[in-house]
Amino acid sequence: MPPARIGRYTMTAFIEVKNLKKYFPVQKGFLETILARKIEYVRAVDDISFEVERGEIFGLAGESGSGKTTTGRLILRLIEPTDGEAFFDKVNIFSLKKEELRNFRRHMQIIFQDPTASLNLRMKVGDAVGHPLQVYGIASPKERKKKVFEVLERVGLSPAEGFYEKYPHQLSGGQRQRVVIARALILNPEFIVADEPVAMIDVSLRAQIMNLMISLKDEFNLTFLYITHDLATAKYICDKIAIMYLGKIVETGLKDHIFNTPMHPYTISLLSAVPVPNPRLKPQRIIPKGEIPSPINPPSGCRFHPRCLIATGECSQEEPKLQRIGPNHYVACYHPGEIIKPK
Repeated sequence: MPPARIGRYTMTAFIEVKNLKKYFPVQKGFLETILARKIEYVRAVDDISFEVERGEIFGLAGESGSGKTTTGRLILRLIEPTDGEAFFDKVNIFSLKKEELRNFRRHMQIIFQDPTASLNLRMKVGDAVGHPLQVYGIASPKERKKKVFEVLERVGLSPAEGFYEKYPHQLSGGQRQRVVIARALILNPEFIVADEPVAMIDVSLRAQIMNLMISLKDEFNLTFLYITHDLATAKYICDKIAIMYLGKIVETGLKDHIFNTPMHPYTISLLSAVPVPNPRLKPQRIIPKGEIPSPINPPSGCRFHPRCLIATGECSQEEPKLQRIGPNHYVACYHPGEIIKPK
């Protein structure tokens, strides 16, 4: 059951992630499995820790395969962790039994990246949005329909009566994403994982969806974990940002710290790729060497060192830990803030 609260919230840290790990066993053929001497694992998330304050939008950013989506699913316990802990108002989510977790999930929801894949194409919009209320036995059918109308209007699907009977294929990509947001809001949650919520919609509509999320955060007292590979959208919507690379958090801090004074070479290279309105102000592109290493056999030491333009011998020997270099600003690097010469 949810912890005791004063009003809607307790006066404690909201989301706490401690030493979280998720290793996926590598699938092999029958003969290869027999001959293999040991089981290999994909280290999707490898010992990360962070906190999300109540009422903020916390961004997880990085390239595809860095472990962002896996982290979000772990926090909601959609998948089970290999090790570590995740707390929701001091309640360890991984310690909850099945029925406790079912009741607890009312307070935590997710917005999936692909609204088409996350909606049942044979289920009408009204039924899809109202289904969580039916699952939890909330309100009568008439009251559920009224609630669905209200939330559809709130996410910009107006008039709601015109969308209630439609199927997902009759909607545009932006409208489908609004339906997914409405479904996440219907249970009045406190925490939402937004997994690349604007990646699958037209660029011209992204600002509308992000503005909607910001207004919903203020109206419903929401806290977001915003997962993205696009630092431009993270700059627009997030309060804090953590940069992930190959299952590790390499830098984290307030949005202004990350964008104005980036310290990790990987963060600097990502920021050099962010489009700017004035090309004359565009910094020279910094391209890391080579390709992303395999998460099955990650490099020793700093995982970014094989691609880093300023790596030294110590970078390959011992893994750097996140160190505080300013208020709310942490970086895992032996040479934080050093000038990188583009190649």
